[in-house]
Amino acid sequence: MPVSDEFADAAAFVAALVGDRAGGWDLDGLIPEPLLRELGATGQLCAGVATEYGGPGWSSLAGGEFTAHVGSLCSSLRSVMTSQGMTAWTIERLGTTAQCRAYLPRLTSGELAAVGFSELEAGSDLSAIRTTIRSEGDTLVVDGHKVWVTAAHYADLLVVFGRYGEGAAAVVIPADTPGVRVRRVADPMGCRAAGHAEVTLQGVRIPADQLLGGDGTSLPLLVTTALAYGRISVAWGCVGILRACLAAVASHATARHQFGVPLASHQLVARHVAELYIAEQTATRACEHASRCWDDGTPDMVSATVLAKHVSAVQAARGAAIAVQVMASAGARDGHVVARAYRDAKLMEIIEGSNEMCELMLAQHALAPMGAS
Repeated sequence: MPVSDEFADAAAFVAALVGDRAGGWDLDGLIPEPLLRELGATGQLCAGVATEYGGPGWSSLAGGEFTAHVGSLCSSLRSVMTSQGMTAWTIERLGTTAQCRAYLPRLTSGELAAVGFSELEAGSDLSAIRTTIRSEGDTLVVDGHKVWVTAAHYADLLVVFGRYGEGAAAVVIPADTPGVRVRRVADPMGCRAAGHAEVTLQGVRIPADQLLGGDGTSLPLLVTTALAYGRISVAWGCVGILRACLAAVASHATARHQFGVPLASHQLVARHVAELYIAEQTATRACEHASRCWDDGTPDMVSATVLAKHVSAVQAARGAAIAVQVMASAGARDGHVVARAYRDAKLMEIIEGSNEMCELMLAQHALAPMGAS
């Protein structure tokens, strides 16, 4: 873990903000918005943004460890962080210099953002997106319906992907623009306080200068560019889930006695503890490798990111199930850290590329040197 004073201060700040309230947020289905804005005003919701735009400008490795730290405290908060970071990443990669100057400082000064990809018929197959963006003079008109947009309930800005001419583009839309309707997802299984919402866009009119990447880019390529950040962030978030589970299980197995000895003294329980430790270490190493690829700009960045996301999500789901097994009734109640982890981790096997989609992409990567595709 990075040990710079800046990192230590940021970790302590977010830990103090969260305290012991994550369980309550899970039960309520909401994080207090002032808290999100306070954290966002430090730039820590999108820690990779350069200092010239008000962000910390951390490397992928440092930002990843911070994401894991937040994920160990509250996966819902980490999900909001992922959304904010993905928005910033998309604007940085697709936007002009003027657009970066216009939007990035807003994302590091307390405004909140969300990115809309998925639709009712476009989940794993994002090439099936039907949202349209069309030009009318110096105005853009956006029509569509996005589902499961993380953090949209809190968002001031929405980055929406859609079809544009013969290609695709993304647009930045203030959430209070006429024609935008945001409706929270009721009772999500996991990351309950992350502000998941459906976003309906009906005849939404915005200035043409709010168009990102409108040069005829193919839709799959455009979406993949933005999803890359989400995948590495989710992967590190899963490391956080595993660390939280390991800490809870180690404490419980040491303190609780059964048959006259600590629970950890029973070999089958000790095996579970070992499995959790192995899962956390495996996920951590996969994420470290992927982040180093990002920081070094190596050709393996894409495949390393998919690998890290897949390995970490699978390990988190399995590790959380192990944690519930060891904790038994002590952890089998809503709001408890391992109960939250059990639900949250399962969603991590679905979002930003399901296990199956990740496996297909990894197979293609493995077969490519042999001439297969």
